[in-house]
Amino acid sequence: MEENKGKIQVGDIFMVLDENEQEQEMEVLGLLTVEEADYVAVSFVEDIQEDSTEDIDIFFLRVEEDEELSMIESEEEFVKVSSAFQVAEEQ
Repeated sequence: MEENKGKIQVGDIFMVLDENEQEQEMEVLGLLTVEEADYVAVSFVEDIQEDSTEDIDIFFLRVEEDEELSMIESEEEFVKVSSAFQVAEEQ
């Protein structure tokens, strides 16, 4: 069995700086490969933990070769990835 050492996994939590330079925790909610590129769906931990009937904001990020996460830069790529996650969720 191959070890997943150092790989991003569902449930991983990491810190990001928001627009006000405040640290925010984000959690990985899902992983998906689309056209040989890896992507993650993430959301703010605070939003996930709130007991609310409101929808939470989900963001899609590309996983680079060094396991760094980067923003999706084109509308075309975003639509492709968000559609793929939606299809995977429905299955």
